[in-house]
Order: sequence, then structure tokens, then C-alpha cells
Amino acid sequence: MMVLISYDVSTVSAAGKTRLRKVAKECQNHAQRVQNSVFEADLDYSSFLKLKDSLLKLINPEEDSLRFYYLGNNWNKKIEHIGAEKTYDPEGVIII
Repeated sequence: MMVLISYDVSTVSAAGKTRLRKVAKECQNHAQRVQNSVFEADLDYSSFLKLKDSLLKLINPEEDSLRFYYLGNNWNKKIEHIGAEKTYDPEGVIII
């Protein structure tokens, strides 16, 4: 299932800057960055739950926010990209 993850982490303190780096790193480990604080994750449900749990443990809910948009399996009919940045194909070939 495709999930769009966005976050806003307060960086007014050193602890907030550390949280921001950790949240970004956790997202990069499991998803594709499409904008600064926005990631697309094409994961099975159990993998998504693990990622969500990890992110919830990293943020401070009093200062930060996380948003999850569940696009499901027919995500390609729900996303329209316009602009200069080339997009990626999450179901395409990945070369490591």
C-alpha cells in the first residue's frame, strides 16, 4: 500500500534539530523523499506499522506533527505530479 508521510518538527532547540534529523533518516530508510518533509512509502501493512511506531517514538507530540495519507493500492490514479522534478516509479527496477 502507498502511504504519503509528512512531518513538521520544531527546530527552535538543539533537541528539536536532533529529532528532525532522526525523523528524516527513519523516513529515508523506508520511503522515497518527494519534497523536503514529504515521503512516499510503498510498504506492506506490517512494515508500515513498524515505521509508524518508530516515527511516533521519535517525535515530541507537544511540538511536532506527523501526517499519514493512506493512498492504498491504486495510488497511481490518486497522484498527479506537475513540475520540474522528475518523479520515480516505486514499482520499477531498483539498482543498488
